[in-house]
Amino acid sequence: MPSRPRARPTVVLRAGNPLHPNRRIAAAHDEAFRKAVRLAAKLGVDVVINFSGCPGDQARAKYPNWVTCPWPPDYLEILNWQWTRVAFPYWARMTGFARKYGVKKIALEMHPGFVVYNPETLLKLRTAAGPEIGANFDPSHLFWQGIDPCAAIRALRGAIYHVHAKDAANHRWNSQTNGNLDTKHYSNEANRSWIFRTVGYGNPRSFWCDFVSALRMNGYDGVLSVEHEDSLMTPREGLEKGIRFLQGVILSAPKGEVTWA
Repeated sequence: MPSRPRARPTVVLRAGNPLHPNRRIAAAHDEAFRKAVRLAAKLGVDVVINFSGCPGDQARAKYPNWVTCPWPPDYLEILNWQWTRVAFPYWARMTGFARKYGVKKIALEMHPGFVVYNPETLLKLRTAAGPEIGANFDPSHLFWQGIDPCAAIRALRGAIYHVHAKDAANHRWNSQTNGNLDTKHYSNEANRSWIFRTVGYGNPRSFWCDFVSALRMNGYDGVLSVEHEDSLMTPREGLEKGIRFLQGVILSAPKGEVTWA
């Protein structure tokens, strides 16, 4: 968020799914993460970004299975197996691995399709695997789930390790008919229930003022990293508009003294 030089860099890993039921895919993503941790140690960086991953529904599965409802009860059995047999053991090993190299923060992006997709699941994994687990906080994935990002920030106080400046627009003319779970391709903008947007094109300036204020009030005073996935703009236009917008809302100076009370 602030432009002060004390902000430290992060190692960003866009691997994907180290819990994938295909062992070759899981091994490749696991090794990419381990390399990122070792690189972070050499660079003096203490934050590495990744996703939590998603297993299959049993040991012989071929594809990930993201569970989104508790009934029929088979889904709860799958969910219990995914967490206790796969996610908890793997990330407990990875926090130990990161600790060995002096990397203190593993920032997992809360992303639907993976076991960690909201504050509750992030904190569930953090409790089991260790305080190295925290959030790469991307509000765009929270908007369409019906989550208030500022409420999520308060729930994750002390566990936010990196933040994306990325917006999303909910298209009520579609979502009020079909809901927000949407498998149509991102390029089918007119018929989707929501799409990713450059900051300011999905939610108004007042939200982003609240957002940066909530971050500061809850202990995060680091960078805002622009992630451009707005399919209605070129990367250049989206980046330029996003930067201009954020320049008007970021809190770049240190917190002031309360001298009037």
